[in-house]
Amino acid sequence: MAVKEKAGRKSPPAPKGGMTLRQRRTLMGLSFITPNFIGFFVLNLIPILFALLLCFNKWDGFNPMEFVGLENFKYIFTHKVFQQAVWKTLIFTVFSVGVTMLLSLGLAVLINQKLKGIGIFRTAIFFPYVASVVAVAAVWQMLFQKDMGLINEILRFFGVTDVPGWFATTQWALPGVIIVNIWKNMGYYMIIYLAALQDVPTSLVEAGMIDGANAWQRFWHIKWPLLRNATFFVVMMLTINSFKSFDLIYALTEGGPGTATTLLSQYIYNQSFISWDYGRASAAAMVLFAIVAVITLFQFRLEKKFSE
Repeated sequence: MAVKEKAGRKSPPAPKGGMTLRQRRTLMGLSFITPNFIGFFVLNLIPILFALLLCFNKWDGFNPMEFVGLENFKYIFTHKVFQQAVWKTLIFTVFSVGVTMLLSLGLAVLINQKLKGIGIFRTAIFFPYVASVVAVAAVWQMLFQKDMGLINEILRFFGVTDVPGWFATTQWALPGVIIVNIWKNMGYYMIIYLAALQDVPTSLVEAGMIDGANAWQRFWHIKWPLLRNATFFVVMMLTINSFKSFDLIYALTEGGPGTATTLLSQYIYNQSFISWDYGRASAAAMVLFAIVAVITLFQFRLEKKFSE
C-alpha cells in the first residue's frame, strides 16, 4: 500500500512566478550564445552586406552613394594593376603553401625526438610566429639590404658577385617577401604536424621496424598516411592566410617597389584608403572572397574523395 502511494505521488509544481528547470537551462544557454550572435551580426554580417551593396555603387565615404551597376567590376577586371595583383597573389600562395608545408613537416620530423633540450629548439622555431610583424619586417629589411645586408654578404662569400637587390628591385621583391612569410609561419604549422606525429601509434612504427623497414619507409608507408587530416588543415589554413596576407607585406614593402608586391589585399587597401573608392575596393574584395571560397570548396571535395 505504501509502495503504491509513493509511486502515485506527483513532482511538486513549479513555484508561482518562477521558472522550470527546462526554462532556466534554456535561458542560460541563450545568455552564452547571444553575445556571440550580436558580435557576429554587428561586426561581420552587417559589414559583409554593406560591402556587397558597395560593389554596385560609387562612394568615397563623404559624398552620397551613386549607383553604377557593374561598372566597378568592369573597371577592376580591365585594370592592369588588378590583373597583376591576382597573378602575384597566386604565385605568392603557391610558393608559400608548398614550401611552408614541406619545411614544417621536415622540422616536425626532426624535432620529434626525445633529446635533451629539444624544447628550446621547438620554442626558437615557433617564436617568429608570435613575434611582432613590425619587428620582423625591420630585421629582415636590414638582412636583405643590397650593400651591407647579411644575406648578400653570405652570397658574396660563396662567390656570387651580382647579388640581388631584394626589396629595392621589382625582380626580387616578391621572392624576398615569400621567404620572410615562410620563415615567420613555418613554426606554427610545425607544431600542428608535431602534434599529429605524436598521435601516430608507436605499435605501428615498431611493427615496421620488426619487418625491416628503414626510417624513410616507416615514414612514407606508416606515418604519412596518418598525417592526412593534419595536412588538409595545414594546406587549407595556409591557402586562406596567403590570399589575405597584408600586414607583413605592408610592413616590408608597402606593396612596392612600384606594384611589385601589390597582392589582392594590398590592392583593396589602396583602392579604399589611397584612391578613396570604396565601390571598387568592395568589388575587388568580393572577387577575393570568391577565389578563396572556390579553392576551399575544391580542397574539401578533394579531401572527401581521398577519405572515401
